[in-house]
Amino acid sequence: MSRRRRQQRLERVLGTPALFATAYGNVGSSIYYALGVTAVFALGLTPLVFVIAGVFFAATALTYAEGTVRYPEAGGSSSFARHAFNELASFGAAWAQMLNYIITIAISAFFVPHYLSIFWGPLRQNPWDIIGGAAVIVVLVLLNVVGIQESARLNIFLALIDFGTQVLLVLIGFALIFSPSTLTGNVHFGTAPTWSQFFLAIPVGMIAYTGIETVSNLAEETRDPVKAIPRSIGWVAVAVFAIYFTLPMIALSALPVHHIAGKETTLLALPPQQHGFQNDPVLGLVENLGIHGTLLSVLKVYVGLLAGTILFIATNAGIIGASRITYSMATYRQLPEVFRRLHPRFKTPWLALLVFAGFVSILILLPGKTKFLGTMYSFGAMLSFTVAHASVVQLRRRYRDEELAFRARPNFRFCGVDWPLFAVFGGTATALAWLVVVVQSPGTRYAGLGWLIVGFVAYWAYRRRVLHVPLTETIRAPVAMGPALALEYRNVLVPIVGRHESEEAIDLACRLATERAASIVALTVIEVPLELPLDAELPREEERANEVLDEARAIGDAYGVNVIGRIVRGRRAGPAIVEEATRRNSEIIVMGAPRRDVRRRRGRIFGDTADYVLKNAPCRVMVAAAPKAA
Repeated sequence: MSRRRRQQRLERVLGTPALFATAYGNVGSSIYYALGVTAVFALGLTPLVFVIAGVFFAATALTYAEGTVRYPEAGGSSSFARHAFNELASFGAAWAQMLNYIITIAISAFFVPHYLSIFWGPLRQNPWDIIGGAAVIVVLVLLNVVGIQESARLNIFLALIDFGTQVLLVLIGFALIFSPSTLTGNVHFGTAPTWSQFFLAIPVGMIAYTGIETVSNLAEETRDPVKAIPRSIGWVAVAVFAIYFTLPMIALSALPVHHIAGKETTLLALPPQQHGFQNDPVLGLVENLGIHGTLLSVLKVYVGLLAGTILFIATNAGIIGASRITYSMATYRQLPEVFRRLHPRFKTPWLALLVFAGFVSILILLPGKTKFLGTMYSFGAMLSFTVAHASVVQLRRRYRDEELAFRARPNFRFCGVDWPLFAVFGGTATALAWLVVVVQSPGTRYAGLGWLIVGFVAYWAYRRRVLHVPLTETIRAPVAMGPALALEYRNVLVPIVGRHESEEAIDLACRLATERAASIVALTVIEVPLELPLDAELPREEERANEVLDEARAIGDAYGVNVIGRIVRGRRAGPAIVEEATRRNSEIIVMGAPRRDVRRRRGRIFGDTADYVLKNAPCRVMVAAAPKAA
């Protein structure tokens, strides 16, 4: 056991690198379709559109960093809105997120066959691209129903390869074909594109930054959210902005705007039937880099395979995201209980996968209209981002005196409130961008508003007619257990207080969890002195916390039970443990505590932390007392 524990200390589960790689794998994948979709509207101003969208994304990244550190739970903007406003606002954000995930599934799957057309040409044309995309969705939904497990190492590897390939294309492009004069000649202000097209292109360009919700969805499994989440989001923002600042300039140098079929356009904006690269823009860039012969053929195969693989994984990430948000909505009584039920054999939310990730996404995919997919994503994303920004502003106002472990900048203090300027700017920008989509795109306006109306009507009917509860009240569904399983706990929280006594607690928790498909969260609290901010650098305490969490994880491995390590910061351990148990809806807290001498400390058996948890815990508490020292 000691050898396994020493090995385990080398592992840091869901730290900054893993979060960055996972998020970049989702955000960075969008270059393979965002470049063509945005060029349809922006033409020669595509590089400028991505820069403007990048500024919006930077503000949005700061909002998500602060909100996710403050409430490190799955849900993103939906979770922020729940704490800032009420359950009705939370549902609106979640329903917009659901639309985002469905569009991500559809558009990622639709582009897979286009990049794989290097092996079979008809995959670039209807109906084979639609058939291929639908097949990708069907296969991945079925695999998720069965219970496919993602490989974190594979995701990290592919994300790094993807980023390296994009950088390589940029470097080759700057060396061979980059032309500032061509870029300036591409621009025809007010005509190609028109001003309405340009303003519509900005929210459409935000499709390039799809996937920021990924970090929020993984927040519950992040070991040290205060450190890992802001850093990983910052890395993603810098890396993605660097690519979108440079690659579109190379693409418009290779495929400039000129007179085609009676209008000013670029091959990036034309569909395959017009010999354009709207549906495989990066392959179009490769073909026009000025490379010839065998090297060109090898590079096309490499980029086609890489893009197809990355988009396949992005489709799967969208499917997982759709199932998670559906499960979360059902947990908070926003959707019927049936969407929360797990498959009796595979223990997966099969109905949520089949209905939203499968049926609805294929339904949206069938027309094969990339412009519509792009504007629909912008509709949902701009709405979701606006709610997130508004929520952070409201949280700052509502809890003005609350100490934050992470406070994003810049801020402006007025009337006793540190107003988040990044959220005010970001919320204003995304709200205006949403209005542009609604006004400029009739098809998206009717489909998007129809989606919202259907969602809110269903929410009202379920809440008022079925549950008979207020629309704004937060209500969690009870733990789904039968009478015979009344004492079987599947959501166990184990605070790590001291090494010896906590080993007893982890051991007991693992025995409770064995053969019950339980989830064990090992929690250690770094108690920060009052004279220091909560996010202060405490390297010795952080290293000690990681060591004891690695020990807990090793004990879980010996039992075959997955133990998720978690570090939180607080002024006192007891309140931090109770708050985490409340947020996670833990069914039982298993604590280890040194036994005190009752004769010396009347009324105190275990100690300050254990006594506080016993008195204030929102669930059952089991104390595994360590033997008294000799």
